[in-house]
Amino acid sequence: MSSQSVFRARDYLAPRFWPTWLGLGTLRLLHLLLPFRWQLKLGYAVGDLTYRLLHKRRDVVLTNLRLCLPELSTAQREQLARKVVRNTLAGVFETAYGWWTPADKLQPLLELEGLEHIEAALADNRGAILLGGHFTSMLICGRLLALSLPFHILVKPAKNALYESLMRCYRERDYAGVINTSDLRGMVRKLKAGEVVWYSPDQDLGHQNSVFAPFMGVETATITATARLSKLSGAPIVPIMFARKDDDSGYRLRILPAWTSFPSGDDLADATRVNRFIEDSARQALEQYFWVHKRFKTRPQGEANVY
Repeated sequence: MSSQSVFRARDYLAPRFWPTWLGLGTLRLLHLLLPFRWQLKLGYAVGDLTYRLLHKRRDVVLTNLRLCLPELSTAQREQLARKVVRNTLAGVFETAYGWWTPADKLQPLLELEGLEHIEAALADNRGAILLGGHFTSMLICGRLLALSLPFHILVKPAKNALYESLMRCYRERDYAGVINTSDLRGMVRKLKAGEVVWYSPDQDLGHQNSVFAPFMGVETATITATARLSKLSGAPIVPIMFARKDDDSGYRLRILPAWTSFPSGDDLADATRVNRFIEDSARQALEQYFWVHKRFKTRPQGEANVY
């Protein structure tokens, strides 16, 4: 594990950081005052307000749902979109809860199945690529899984320097290591060393190194790096599904057996397989998938921007 970064609050006292300090201070105070389930309820309430006020982001969610779930009526999609935004804001409170709650109090929130599949994948000392999608509970689920399994996470540095510095400290405390999303060599190096890397490829990163593979019936720009990482490192793909329980009592994480015959040598077939798994995961908890992302921004030649 790399040496942990040191967070120095005095480096972030400029006025431009005051709104961030206010937000962090509010989350910290609520963490001290409210039980976990009440923090989630507050997150849902903030989500309801956000849904009404942030029209552009709400429209992104509705566009994604219209493309992926055409069988739903307009009213049903609007109802689901409201739940999506509620869950997204609850994710902010969940993340803060993971930062400031001791491991012994977090442990009861975790229901974990299939850890033996990671252990089997690691038996050959080739490492493992833990494949999961972007869900609103991803950050706290990662924190919970790290209580039972050391692994590396991929991160894209935040633009806000205060938030980035604080996040890096927490991440380096909680995980085996932190790898920049652009550091392919770093990922391969850790995998070849027999370690686990959590990898979530369901983001629109443009045309470069992508193919158009179906996701919920929509041709979607999908990066081919999942197959490339597995090929370069020899590490198998081990899928993971996770979601907040319906009664808000905790989180269910399920690790599945490692994939066989992957990579296949066919970029489109491999990307389709990745998308199919993430689609299956999303359908388990549609309201918790990260629909606020412009997943279909990159379009095949001749198609208009859907947003």
